[in-house]
Amino acid sequence: MKTGPVRASDWRGVFPVPPLARKRDGSDAIDFDESRKIVAHIAAGGIRNFLYGGNAFLYHIRLREYTELLEWLSGFPNDHWMIPSAGPSFGRAMDQAELLRVHEFPCVMLLPCADPRDARGLEEGYRRFAGEAHKKLILYLKEESNMGADKEAGLDAVARLVDEGICVGIKYAVVRANPAEDPYLTSLLRRVDKSFVISGIGERPAIAHMRGFELPGFTTGSGCIAPARSRQLWELCGEGRFEEADEVRRLFLPVEDLRDALGPARVLHAATELAGIATTGPIAPYVSMLNEAQLEKLDKPAKELARANQAVMTA
Repeated sequence: MKTGPVRASDWRGVFPVPPLARKRDGSDAIDFDESRKIVAHIAAGGIRNFLYGGNAFLYHIRLREYTELLEWLSGFPNDHWMIPSAGPSFGRAMDQAELLRVHEFPCVMLLPCADPRDARGLEEGYRRFAGEAHKKLILYLKEESNMGADKEAGLDAVARLVDEGICVGIKYAVVRANPAEDPYLTSLLRRVDKSFVISGIGERPAIAHMRGFELPGFTTGSGCIAPARSRQLWELCGEGRFEEADEVRRLFLPVEDLRDALGPARVLHAATELAGIATTGPIAPYVSMLNEAQLEKLDKPAKELARANQAVMTA
């Protein structure tokens, strides 16, 4: 796996956020053989960045499983950038820091905390985690309140962590009705160079973020099913061919609509299996699996997206 320092240029690209498969033997254990098939599928689509976070349900992972996951991620080739997540609580993150310290991951993403917090306390906690784990940080801004109720103080804290080299990347995922109009993102980019910030909500707002805010890349969930199409979208944006990029973006919307309606991670978990990429198996609590009616609704969009991916790979 990639172990060198993270540079601003590394954020130019697509960052899939894959699911983790689990075994259907009653143990709910992580199925690393099936999970490797997902990685191989994404790599075959021309992408070598892998960010394990919410779609892998790392919010709820056991520490024993986390140890196994880190060992597994560490075993990939040097051209694979494997990024684990930690947290979201301070205590959980500090326990995970001890496990991360023995591995050479260049950075780790901190999952956004929804518990009592403020900008000053988060900044101190993030510094302590980075020092304990011996890792650089990716911050995940999913809501304006993630860094505390005082939005401007939160962004000031983010800027200090970036300026001091503790934070090397930001996943920006605040949902807007119109992603082209975003005062909070504008305020962030007054403090932090845009080269450190990637769009973090998949293909739906990716063009608006890359075109209007000049962000260098984006994360994707549905791109785990159609990685070649996600890469195509990113390349078209880089060439300024935004109308063609929007045609590609629309291929993702049927699955993305269901992800928004039924839960992004649980829909991706099921869609990955329906598309024939890997047997993803059960979802461990606290999240439930889709029911039969929901699976039936997802079946056609998942398979159509997989076919769209195969079409561009064959071409």
